[in-house]
Amino acid sequence: MIVIVCPGQGSQTPGFLSPWLENSDYLRLVEQYSEAAGLDLVKHGTESDQDTIRDTAVAQPLIVAAGLLTLRALADAGSPATAPGIAGHSVGEITAAAGSGILTETDAMRFVAARATAMAAAAATTPTGMSAVLGGDVDALLTRLEDLGLQPANFNGGGQIVVAGALDALAQLAAEPIRGSRVIPLQVAGAFHTRYMEPARESLASVAAELTASDPELRLWTNNDGSTVNTGARFVELLVEQVASPVRWDLCMESFAADDVTGIVEVAPAGALTGLAKRGLKGTPAVAIKTPADIPAALELLSA
Repeated sequence: MIVIVCPGQGSQTPGFLSPWLENSDYLRLVEQYSEAAGLDLVKHGTESDQDTIRDTAVAQPLIVAAGLLTLRALADAGSPATAPGIAGHSVGEITAAAGSGILTETDAMRFVAARATAMAAAAATTPTGMSAVLGGDVDALLTRLEDLGLQPANFNGGGQIVVAGALDALAQLAAEPIRGSRVIPLQVAGAFHTRYMEPARESLASVAAELTASDPELRLWTNNDGSTVNTGARFVELLVEQVASPVRWDLCMESFAADDVTGIVEVAPAGALTGLAKRGLKGTPAVAIKTPADIPAALELLSA
């Protein structure tokens, strides 16, 4: 089985949608996504600078729009009728919800716009940040985080954990890392997937209550614990919960391995999850779809 994976925030780069929007059909599609999200995603995907597209309120809808566009491109190019599995990392779970048939594309764009706005507002209330910790003993790191009042936000697998919390505590961790680890500050607006996002979770719950969720048509894994989810209503509940809970991508990859996944295809803006797969799913073929030129290689893997 091949799994389509959908990346999260931080994967976007300036101008990354430009090669896609040379196709007039895809340009019109992104214009539709823009209308649903209330943002000019065409401009942000082609002209906006790094600081602009790093803004949470812009980044999240832009990433989901790119993922939906890639899924459409795969279908247009003749993606096999036999459905693969699908999973998303953080905000990429909204892409996966639409790709699996739980949400319509319009509802996915409206939902991600609400999520982005709510998380940006929560981040603005208290100065916080995130850092990636590479290497080191996990138990020792978790103990150190507790001592500093920090929280694990993303268990990414392959020896990478993203931690989050107060800026002074993150600075202390960087100055005195646990043995065998490196601490890399991330350019994000706040401590996502931690207790600091509780106001965003509360706000998003009211938005989710208005959605109509269908059951998934593809096999679908959740960031909550790496398990598969069979009902759309439950997956939407988990989308709300994950805003203030850790992303367990490590457990998703463990489930991929246990379920005999034979390949990974990452939708745009691709690269991060195929990179993690190289370390966490060694030997598993992976294709990162960054531009339309990558579609043939993805189709070849999906057809294998």
